[in-house]
Amino acid sequence: MKLEERVYKKLLEVPKGKVTTYGDLAKAVGLKNGQRAIGRMMNKNPYPVIVPCHRVIMSSGRVGGYAWGEEIKTNMLEREGVRIRNGRLANPDLIHRF
Repeated sequence: MKLEERVYKKLLEVPKGKVTTYGDLAKAVGLKNGQRAIGRMMNKNPYPVIVPCHRVIMSSGRVGGYAWGEEIKTNMLEREGVRIRNGRLANPDLIHRF
């Protein structure tokens, strides 16, 4: 299985209403210091309706980038019950750990 497929499959484990970090997702698929690689994969996600790349945030709690813009990512997260305040995750308890 290709790395991208492993990453997308792992990301499917993050439930609605939760988020994970680029770094945690990288570690979960065996990529040491792979957060940038994960960011690139999320940006090129060919299945955005199926693979919830909007649920991946920065380890600092910042929402981070999104192919269609940070505002759309924030809106998608808030519709799932994830509160964002000033561009940051309002409740760190919502971070899904693998």
